[in-house]
Amino acid sequence: MNYRRVATVTGWLWIITFVTSIPARFFFYAPVLDQEGNYVTGAGTDAQRLIAIGAVLELALIISNVGTAVVPYSIHKRVHEAGAVAYVTARLVECSFIAIGIVAMLALSSLRQDAPSGTDAAVGQGIFSVYEWTFRIGPGVFAGIANGLILGWLMYRSGLVPPRFALFGLVGGPLVSIVGVLVILGVLPAEGPHQVLVAPEFIWELGIGIYLIVKGYRAASPALAGTQEAPAPPA
Repeated sequence: MNYRRVATVTGWLWIITFVTSIPARFFFYAPVLDQEGNYVTGAGTDAQRLIAIGAVLELALIISNVGTAVVPYSIHKRVHEAGAVAYVTARLVECSFIAIGIVAMLALSSLRQDAPSGTDAAVGQGIFSVYEWTFRIGPGVFAGIANGLILGWLMYRSGLVPPRFALFGLVGGPLVSIVGVLVILGVLPAEGPHQVLVAPEFIWELGIGIYLIVKGYRAASPALAGTQEAPAPPA
């Protein structure tokens, strides 16, 4: 196993998750988000092409999300096999919600282009609500569990990255998930100052991608014993 190559590929997959997710939601889906559910019956130019590009980007997001768990699986299971499986599973659950969100967006685009007779704003608002809830539950809850809590614990336990850096995941992940659950319960609004609590998780996810590309896994980690390029044990 060439763990340096695994680290580099995993790091680039993390970067791809940012390159695909942020533009999709804040630019390509903007015509729908700006109208807050009234896109189907709203006025203005149809944004079919933009929505389609956003959907393709999110398909790439799903692939890269799963890749961040599958590519380093052989290393993660050296740390804790159940933890490695849990990370892959949590990523798949998160991606399931992302996939539902893609379908909801494409459905809104289709209705805008060729809405059946009698279609009113309530239909579009209902589909839009499905998209919003997939975002709040998938990236809003399960991303914190997967990328923050589980991955952060694997990295902290193994020393594959600096333990102090892994604390961003261990702290940020639960914060994201707690905020997401409170939004589901109606205790917190979907938007507000509390969104600043996602900052540690954001730093962790972006930072681990950059770290793995630039430095790779720490060679001194016990999880890398016996892999290619691993340092020889002392005599």
